[in-house]
Amino acid sequence: MMAAPMSWRRLVYSVYSPALTGVFTRISDRFFRKRDRRRGSSVLLLAPLLAEADPSPLTDFRTPGSTGAQGTDSLHARFRWMAEHVPAFRVPGSQVHILASPDQFYQEMKARIKTAKKRVVMASLYLGTGPLEQGLVDSMQEALACSEEDKVNPDLQVSVLLDYTRGSRGESNSRTMLLPLLQRYSGQMRVSLYHTPDLRGMLRLLVPERFNETIGVQHIKVYLFDDDLIISGANLSDSYFTNRQDRYVLLRNCGDVADFFSDLVAAVGDVSLQLQPDNSVSMMDGMVHPYRGNREDFSASARQHIMEVLNTARTRQHVSESQRLEKEDSRKEDTWVFPLIQMKPLGIQLDEQITKRLLTDADCGATVFLTSGYFNLTKAYMSLVLRAGADYRILTAAPEVNGFFGAKGIAGEIPAAYVHIARQFHSKVSQLRQQDRVRLHEYHRAQWTFHAKGLWYYLRGQVRPCLTLIGSPNFGYRSVHRDLEVQIAIVTENQELQAKLHEEQERLYQRSTEVSSSTFQQPDRHVKLWVKLITPFIKNFF
Repeated sequence: MMAAPMSWRRLVYSVYSPALTGVFTRISDRFFRKRDRRRGSSVLLLAPLLAEADPSPLTDFRTPGSTGAQGTDSLHARFRWMAEHVPAFRVPGSQVHILASPDQFYQEMKARIKTAKKRVVMASLYLGTGPLEQGLVDSMQEALACSEEDKVNPDLQVSVLLDYTRGSRGESNSRTMLLPLLQRYSGQMRVSLYHTPDLRGMLRLLVPERFNETIGVQHIKVYLFDDDLIISGANLSDSYFTNRQDRYVLLRNCGDVADFFSDLVAAVGDVSLQLQPDNSVSMMDGMVHPYRGNREDFSASARQHIMEVLNTARTRQHVSESQRLEKEDSRKEDTWVFPLIQMKPLGIQLDEQITKRLLTDADCGATVFLTSGYFNLTKAYMSLVLRAGADYRILTAAPEVNGFFGAKGIAGEIPAAYVHIARQFHSKVSQLRQQDRVRLHEYHRAQWTFHAKGLWYYLRGQVRPCLTLIGSPNFGYRSVHRDLEVQIAIVTENQELQAKLHEEQERLYQRSTEVSSSTFQQPDRHVKLWVKLITPFIKNFF
């Protein structure tokens, strides 16, 4: 059944609501924060909601000899520039494992939670409320109960970081799922709910519950069990455990990497609202409130808190690197893990800068396979892809496997909006006569949805990738400008790991078809006029 046509009133509201919310933000800042006029109105908070700025000049952090090398023997020389900006962890490639399916992802988490002895750290957008999600909670309860009975080692700590808006939606939500554990094991359990500083004042009062998360969320997906961790783009919800395809990498017995991500999640947790046993929330002593306090003060404090984790890790590595060279088995550490963090509301843009550099350095003869569940490249990323020398194979969800397919109301038209975005991109590629170099693919799978994101980087003349990006970012506007995101760059000389990454890429792309001009002539690719009109709005919010 076709959706009812959108009324002009709703259309105008959809297109211009960001501007209206800007006015409300200005009024509410004056109303709610009269005492704090040191830095003026926060109406500028909503500037990213109105339009994406033109691509800014790419920060040049090249080092002599850092580009142009080919083959795995020169990988360290080619990518060592990343270590000048983020921590670089060396690990054996044999300890990096690619998980293939949602069920494998779920089963690995359950098993590792139950056997954890010192820490379980879970960072996600939200925790669902179904039986599978309850299975994870039950695993945490079992692990905590065993720890409580263990008089020798009763020190298991469980920390969960979620987004406040998404985790608080509805009467039954992430908070109510975790409250029994928090009430029973208050000394060993911590639940932190990050609240974006951009949702405040009148804007916070007026935006409906279902849509308030569009302003910005905690989007990191890190799942850590003692010294093992899974980096993914998947949330803690039943579809992500059954029939929603994502990507997942498991790092086993990688203590330094696990320590870093444990500290990072803790730092974000420190600047978040803390869930209390009575289901209330409060801030830690000395922390600026995200929407009651001054916006600039909150962002500056949070940025300092989080950057301290990165800076401390880099300082430690100067010591550990010298110690590593003394080890006889250091040659086994043939893989580098670089954590890339993007938290633009807090002034942290490391992932954006490094991704731009990777796209810039992808020279003629190289091949980049890039995938996103929601194809919505930023202007900067799109410009770099269109003018690069490398071949690009871009994979995105076909309309029927888009996570919004079949949704009620305006959300049900979001897949059509992404069709429109893809058509505009394909037309631009054709205008520039880049069809042979830049190709767009659509993922198809009956009864499944597609949420995989990241890239695989093949150097010229190589049949296996030497680098992959995997984590939460979608390469779109929200990932760059609004949400808290983390992914890792894995650079490896390990041929077995390279082969596994190649298999992962092939497994996803084999379920795809290449997009051509005729694709957009099919009846199911028709996009209504009003959807085209509000696509710029959707690009910034979804």
